[in-house]
Amino acid sequence: MGSEIHSSSEDIKQGRLSPVTLLESCLERIDRFESEVRAWVFVDRERARGEAEAAGKEIRQGHWRGPLHGIPLGIKDIIDVFDWPTAAGSRLWAQSIARRDATVVERLRQAGAVILGKTVTTQYASFDPSPTRNPWHHGRTPGGSSSGSAAAVACGMCLGALGSQTGGSITRPASYCGVPSCKPTIRRVSTDGVVPLAPSMDHVGPMASSVRDLAIILQVIAGQDPRDLTCSSRIVPDFAARLQEPLRPPRLGRLRGPFEELADSSMRTLVDKTIKRLLDRGAKVCDVALPASFAEVLPRHRKVMAVEAAAFHGPRLQRHPEDYKPKIRTLLEEGLACDGPEYARCKEHQRQLSIAMTGCFEGVDALLTPATTEPAPDAQSTGDPAFNSPWSYTGLPTVSIPAGWSEDGLPLSIQLIGRPWSEADLLAAACWCEDTLEFEHRELPG
Repeated sequence: MGSEIHSSSEDIKQGRLSPVTLLESCLERIDRFESEVRAWVFVDRERARGEAEAAGKEIRQGHWRGPLHGIPLGIKDIIDVFDWPTAAGSRLWAQSIARRDATVVERLRQAGAVILGKTVTTQYASFDPSPTRNPWHHGRTPGGSSSGSAAAVACGMCLGALGSQTGGSITRPASYCGVPSCKPTIRRVSTDGVVPLAPSMDHVGPMASSVRDLAIILQVIAGQDPRDLTCSSRIVPDFAARLQEPLRPPRLGRLRGPFEELADSSMRTLVDKTIKRLLDRGAKVCDVALPASFAEVLPRHRKVMAVEAAAFHGPRLQRHPEDYKPKIRTLLEEGLACDGPEYARCKEHQRQLSIAMTGCFEGVDALLTPATTEPAPDAQSTGDPAFNSPWSYTGLPTVSIPAGWSEDGLPLSIQLIGRPWSEADLLAAACWCEDTLEFEHRELPG
C-alpha cells in the first residue's frame, strides 16, 4: 500500500510535502500497476494536477481546509462527478455525463481532496466480474462490486477511495485486496447522485490504508443531506478526535454458527490466531449467540435486493436487454417474478432481525467475524458475500482490517460489527485491534 492519509496530511500541513509531489507519486504507481490491475475507468491527470496545485497554493497561503486537503482519492463509477461520465459498468451509459457532483463528492471537494478519477465497478454494482484483477495475484478476483476502489488503494494509486455496498461490495473487495474499509450505518451517508441497486440497503463508505484514514474520510462524507431525505439527521461525532483519545482494549463478541460453518480453514485459523493475540494484549472476547431468525437472512436479503433492483432497472432491461450481463439479469428476473406479499414478508423479517440484533451487543463493544468466507477466489467470480450481506440487510456499521496472509500470499481480514450509529466506538475498537495486530505489510508483486 502507499502513503497513509493522516501522516501525509500532517506533512502537507507542515510544508514538508506538497500535494503535487504526493499526486505524482500516485500517478507513478498507476503507471506501474494499472496495465495489469485495471483499477480505473479513467484517470483525469491534468484536472487532478490542477487541483493539487490549487491545494498547495491555498495551504501555503494559510488556508488549510483539514486532513483531506491535497489528498488524492478515487471515486467508484456509480457515483456522480461533475462533467465525468457515470457508466456504472454499462456500455450504453459510458457517455452519460454527470451534471453535478454527488453529495459525497461535493463534500470531498469542499474538504480540499484531489479527485483523481473513476474506479471500476462491476456492472450496476452487481455480481458479474469486472476487468479489475487482484493486485496480489492477477488470476484472482479483487471482489466486487467496488473492485477498482479496493485495488487502487492496495496499489497506492490513491490514498483512499469511495465504494458502495448493498451486499458485500465494500468489505469483500477491501478484504481480498488487503486494505481496511468501513461500511457505515445505513443512512449515515447520503446516496444522492449514486446509481441505486437496492435503495433500502445501499451504503456508501470509504476504503483507505488505515482505520485512522477511514475515520478522516467518513467524517467528511457523513451527515444530513437535504438532497437525500432518507439520510439521517443525527449529529455526526468527531471520529478522528475519538481516535486521538487513549484506545482501550475492546470487549468483543465472537459470532460462530454460519461464520464458522461457511468459512474455509484459513479463515477459521485466522480468527483463532487473531483472538489469541487480542486476548494476550488485554481484549475480552466471548461467544455471542445469533437470533434464530438470522438463519433466513441470506435468502431474504437476496429477495429484497432483487425486487428493489428490478424496480429501478426493470423498464430499462426491457428496452436494452443486451446491456445486462448474466448475473445482474438473473437478479432482475428474480425480482420481477417475486410477488408483493413475499417482498413484504422479507421487509418485515428485515425490520425484526435489525431489532433482534441489538441484543447481541449486551456487554460487548463490537462483534467479530471473518470478513470473507475464504481468500480471494479466481477471477471468474467476485466471491461470496455471505459474511457481509447480513450487515447490509440490518444496516449495522462494520469495519474490516487485514489481519494475516494465506499460505499462497493472499491477504485475509477480520470484520468488526457495531451497534447502529456507533461508528466512533467501532472505529476506536478497530483502531486498537489494528495497532495490536501489527499486520505485516508486503510489497506487491510486479
